[in-house]
Amino acid sequence: MSVTRPATSDGPASTTQPKSVWAVAFASVIAFMGIGLVDPILKPIGEQLHASPSQVTLLFTSYMLVTGFAMLITGVISSRFGAKRTLLAGLAIIVVFAALAGASGTVGQIVGFRAGWGLGNALFIATALATIVGAASGGTARAIILYEAALGIGIATGPLVGGFLGHFSWRAPFFGVSVLMAIAIVALVVLLPESPKPAHPTSITAPFRALAYPGLLLVSVTALLYNYGFFTLLAYTPFPLDMGTYSIGFIFFGWGLLLAFSSVFLAPKLQRAFGTVRMMALALALFAADLAVMAACADHKPVLVLGTVLSGLFLGINNTLITEAVMESAPVERATASAAYSFVRFAGGAAAPYLAGKLGEHHMALPFWVGAGCTAAAVAVLLSGRKLLAHMDERSPAAHTPDEALAITLGDD
Repeated sequence: MSVTRPATSDGPASTTQPKSVWAVAFASVIAFMGIGLVDPILKPIGEQLHASPSQVTLLFTSYMLVTGFAMLITGVISSRFGAKRTLLAGLAIIVVFAALAGASGTVGQIVGFRAGWGLGNALFIATALATIVGAASGGTARAIILYEAALGIGIATGPLVGGFLGHFSWRAPFFGVSVLMAIAIVALVVLLPESPKPAHPTSITAPFRALAYPGLLLVSVTALLYNYGFFTLLAYTPFPLDMGTYSIGFIFFGWGLLLAFSSVFLAPKLQRAFGTVRMMALALALFAADLAVMAACADHKPVLVLGTVLSGLFLGINNTLITEAVMESAPVERATASAAYSFVRFAGGAAAPYLAGKLGEHHMALPFWVGAGCTAAAVAVLLSGRKLLAHMDERSPAAHTPDEALAITLGDD
């Protein structure tokens, strides 16, 4: 789907949006919570189910792997069954698998059910933005601002909710998501009207053909490499921090707030001032340096806390700019570019959480060093092909703002 901001964002206040928009926005918040919801309960799960860090971090690996592969079929499904049915199918899958994860008796069961959760999440997040834009009043800009708010709230509050509910039991966050998603299903059934199907179904081979374009392949490989550092931070850091669920929840809440803030507000300003590729490289270099400092001071918890929170600034900036680069890197439909990019970065980077946990069992600082090295390699790859993206700064930087970048980030079609 092509999302463009109108020349002016004047329009009705967001509070005048139809009820259907608020229903999808509420469901989006809950869906985005799943990204960091399990952070605060990783250690309790490992302790109570007698599992090693590498076994527990498979919760992220299975989720990412299935999400990545599922991104290849979301366009195929939504183009044949319609947006509403795709949204409801995604939510229903999350309800079932989140509840099954909460009722699990072994880590292996949770890992398997998180994989199913990843399928549902891919179906939902790939369709939610298009649905909000289609149903909202006041123009595209107003609709996407609301969607951005849902994204930010979900990413930031996921660890907070996980920490609060996890204080009672590691099972509670899973059951909590299941209940909230069930409420969202009812809201969408009642409030969201049916939308027309696209005239032409999407081909499942289109994302693979898109990767033949060097610019898109460059950006995708860059994302795969820095995702190793990103998911090392997200999945492994709770283990060396060795804090309670409340503390972990608040730390990653701060991380999520800075990520959302820098993605929406800082990235466009820095892009206009320094250029897209240059700012992407700088943000990734700073993230690599941040991970290196965390590695060097892995036995100092205040440094780990500060490094985790500050990384949100660098990741948010890069997130917006690299996803905009996806839109401009190949002469294909943005939905196709999104699917190809999401497949490479999620499926390719799925091993990172498990490997980080495995390395951490031998040396506490090693996962951070490897994450820093992979992120530094992402900078080298990006700069080696910077000429492929040089055209991005030959156009108005404001032509595509974080509104559109968000569509690519989440696999929107």
